[in-house]
Amino acid sequence: MENTSQNSKLKLLDAALRVIRTKGYTATTIDDICAAANLTKGSFFHHFKSKEDLALAAVDYWNAMTGGMFAQSAYHRHADPRDRVLAYIDLRVEILQGELPDFTCLLGTMVQETYETYPRIRDACNAGISSHAQTIAVDIAAAKAIYTPTATWDAETVALYTQAVIQGAFILAKAQRKTEIAAQCIGHLRCYVEGLLTPGSPCSKTQSQPTPKETP
Repeated sequence: MENTSQNSKLKLLDAALRVIRTKGYTATTIDDICAAANLTKGSFFHHFKSKEDLALAAVDYWNAMTGGMFAQSAYHRHADPRDRVLAYIDLRVEILQGELPDFTCLLGTMVQETYETYPRIRDACNAGISSHAQTIAVDIAAAKAIYTPTATWDAETVALYTQAVIQGAFILAKAQRKTEIAAQCIGHLRCYVEGLLTPGSPCSKTQSQPTPKETP
């Protein structure tokens, strides 16, 4: 009985990933999730109190799935941290496969709609994106220490920038209804990061700008 209950919960979470990345959080209904999971509303409310509760669980589920995938990816095998950083960016291009909902980010999709109206979802999405960026920042900092130790830019900010470009690439892919623009944008990101980590490159001397004040 416990396995059946767990399986139904996973079906609902898998359905949430598919439907929300296709329709967006606001347009997605509980009925949509149940239909995609082939389960009843009774099953839904057995596991989740509300659509928001499901969304928060879906963020955790997404983080666990994608975190595991990136942790096991081949780019970690490179001994040189600069090679690891560049191979990570190459991987982001490689996984642009299938339809748009197959490769776009659940967190980026939801936070665009919920940043003002659903602060718990916003904060959960921000934590997920920031946590992933931090894993990249470790390799960027190690590469900076080897190749451009005197550069004034900050590894954590550059790691967040990689995520900003990737999320923006997803938005353009949705707007233009084609994957190619996302691959091109991430390709430009690779060139920029490679420049940051190349001694003597103008990019390697780029100084991080002051953080703008938050909007009230």
